[in-house]
Amino acid sequence: MTITLTDQDKTTLRIAAYGAVSLLAAAGDKPHKIATNGTMALTSATGTVGHVLNEKRGTIPLKGKNVAEMADQVLPALTAAVTLLEAQSPAEAENFRTTITVALEAAQLHQSTPSPTLTEMTRKITESLG
Repeated sequence: MTITLTDQDKTTLRIAAYGAVSLLAAAGDKPHKIATNGTMALTSATGTVGHVLNEKRGTIPLKGKNVAEMADQVLPALTAAVTLLEAQSPAEAENFRTTITVALEAAQLHQSTPSPTLTEMTRKITESLG
């Protein structure tokens, strides 16, 4: 099955994925490690999701001066990304969910016990995936 994504759809996927990692980095105690590990997981994605996430790395139009402003953009983008993929390919929607979940897990590898802040942000991100 061929998936047709507009440029706006692709931007939504990138904001959702890289934004989720950015939210975790902002909530964690070692933001550089969180960002590095999470981003490495995203760049390892396969399928349509992998192609989209690797297409324009570094040019994610994520705006926000604080975590709340970023979350206002990222959490709805996560839900929208799953919805648009689900409409065309349930398998690719599941690939996106799995990719984000793996990125969340990879981002937290360096922590023996995640902080309550990191745990709560992970919950919000996961909840937004449906």
